[in-house]
This record gives sequence, structure tokens and C-alpha cells, in this order.
Amino acid sequence: MKTKINSIGIEKDPKDTTVVVAMSGGVDSSTVAGMMKKDGYNVIGITLKLYDDTKQTSKSKQCCAGQDIIDAKRVAAKLNIEHKILYYQSKFKVGVVDNFVESYLAGETPIPCVQCNQTVKFKDLFEESKNLKADALVTGHYVKSVTQNNETNMYRAIDQNRDQSYFLFNTTREQLNYLRFPLGSLLKDETRQIAKELDLNVANKPDSQDICFVPNGDYVSVIQKLRPEAFKKGNIKNLDGKVIGVHDGIVNFTIGQRKGIKISEKDPLYVIEINSSKNEIIVGPKEKLIKRKINLRDINILTYEKDFNKEVYVKIRSTGKLIKSNVKILDSKAEVELLEDEYGISPGQACVFYSRDKYGDRLLGGGWISN
Repeated sequence: MKTKINSIGIEKDPKDTTVVVAMSGGVDSSTVAGMMKKDGYNVIGITLKLYDDTKQTSKSKQCCAGQDIIDAKRVAAKLNIEHKILYYQSKFKVGVVDNFVESYLAGETPIPCVQCNQTVKFKDLFEESKNLKADALVTGHYVKSVTQNNETNMYRAIDQNRDQSYFLFNTTREQLNYLRFPLGSLLKDETRQIAKELDLNVANKPDSQDICFVPNGDYVSVIQKLRPEAFKKGNIKNLDGKVIGVHDGIVNFTIGQRKGIKISEKDPLYVIEINSSKNEIIVGPKEKLIKRKINLRDINILTYEKDFNKEVYVKIRSTGKLIKSNVKILDSKAEVELLEDEYGISPGQACVFYSRDKYGDRLLGGGWISN
């Protein structure tokens, strides 16, 4: 008799299926571990220690250190599952933190959560899961996955206010076929309710909001600690090239910024360009932030090039809307023509591609904005 396909799309009985659950210590990943255990899977929880912070509390809005590791251990004990801690501080420092700092010094707006998923979480954790002979790596990300004929595709979550597919555009096809995302069809309130029903101690724990190594969102203090020499004064110029002010370091500015320019003009001024080679900030009126064409580097494609001949949408920022666009793939680069105006696009941000089918908004891939 043929074995039925289980709830995560594998042709095995759950009791014969081993899954690794990435447990950050938050409610989402803890709930996923509980769901897998309740459904009869053989669950191994793995928590990554990515940086050191001894000042965390149970009300922390960050992840992957201190109290969160304790919370993950408590959940694993409650569920009676095996639990491992992997110490990846040095890998995280090189692959994520250093990249974050260098991007700001280059006048870019980095997205460290993408780098973290690409390097530490889905690369090293993927390899560790394979070494443990696990059938799948399961996470608490809010994305929907659909597995058919042993191939998995990723879609925006049902709860689009929680959707995290933007941060996962750099996932490889091999990783995606191995990954599972059980929360993609749930609302956050439903996740918390399941956590309460499982009697997990993290059921009411606040969500992670800040970048884990950036306390209170103060990224400038992180850069100042690691690269104090980067804070060099330079000129602020208008679009005619006239010097109209002085800044204390380009890392204090991002494209589209209005506050903090400290120049009195009749009309509001916005940061239009950051020239790192000249250590200059270029400012101008808001309408000069409008862009229609974007060049991308280091693109990652999860589908076939023919899919870009159909209707394609792009997302420029994680909280942004889908914008209908024309996308031209050029090996590891791409040219994107937005079919409507968009403000404040910055080098270093991700531009992520989607198409629509009967399952929802499907992730096609994406790339990094170069200019």
C-alpha cells in the first residue's frame, strides 16, 4: 500500500519523518515546533546564537541571543524534543554585521535580514540539517509554500502584513525544495492561539522588531562602535552643485530622508543621492525622488526565464506594495522598468519579483539595487 503524502508534502508517515525546526525563541518558531510535534513528526530544534547581548530580557524585541536562547530551551523541554544550540557569532559577524557596516559606508541602505537568511540561516543551518539526515528544515517565517512533484514554490503569506517572502528572495532552488513554512496560511492571532493551546511560555512574547544586533533601531551607534573613523564631515549640495551645508558623516543619511538635514529652505529638502567617493550628500525636492528604472546586480532566479514574459510585479521594500513592471534578465544582472512612479529607491535595497497564479503571489527571485 502506497504511503500517503504527509502535511509537509513528503511521502512518509510523520513518525518516520525527521524535521529540523529553526527555533529563535520567539512565538512563531516555537509554535511551529509544537505543531510538528503534535502532528507526530520526529522534531529536532536548533537555535543559533548569532551575537552576544547579556542585557536582554523576556520582553526583548530582538532575537538570537540571551533570553531568547533560554526561551527556546524551555519550549524544547516542554515539547520533549531534542534541542541543539549552534554558536555562529563569528560567521554572523563576517557575513552580516561587517556587510551591514560596509554598505552604509558605501552610501547604500542594507537589508541584513536577507544576508542573515542567505548566509547563516539557510546555508549553514541547511547543511547542519542535512548532516542530521532530516527530511526537511522547517521555519516560522510567514510565507506560504506549495509542494508538488517534489518541487516547492514560495508565495506571499495569507497575512500580508506579516509576509516575509521579500527577505527570502536569495533562497536557492535546492534550499527551497527542502524548506517548509507552516505559518504561511495563518494569521498572527491564530499562531498565538495555537501557542496558548500548546501551553508554551512564549505565547504572549512580543515580536522581534529591531534588527537583532541594532538595539532600539540605532544603527548609527553600531557603525560608530565598529568604524568610528567613518564619521567624516563633508558637504551637502543642492542639485545645482552648490554647497549649502555640512554633514557629520554619510552614514547618518539614507535616500529619501527628510529629517536631520538641518538646512532651512523655503521648500522641504530630501536626500536625493549619497556620493560616498566624494563624501557628499545631494539634496533636492521630493519630486526628484521619483524613479521608473532600476538596475540590479547579483540576481537570484527561482523559476524559468520564460516566466518573465508574463505579467511581473516587483517589491522595492519589505513593507511596499507590488508594482507592475517589465523585467529584463541579463545573466547575473537585470533591468527593471516600473510601470508607475516610486519614491526613495536606494542602492543596497532589494528588488523582489513576483507573478500571480491560483495559489497567490509567487516569488520568482530578485536582486540588489545597484543604481
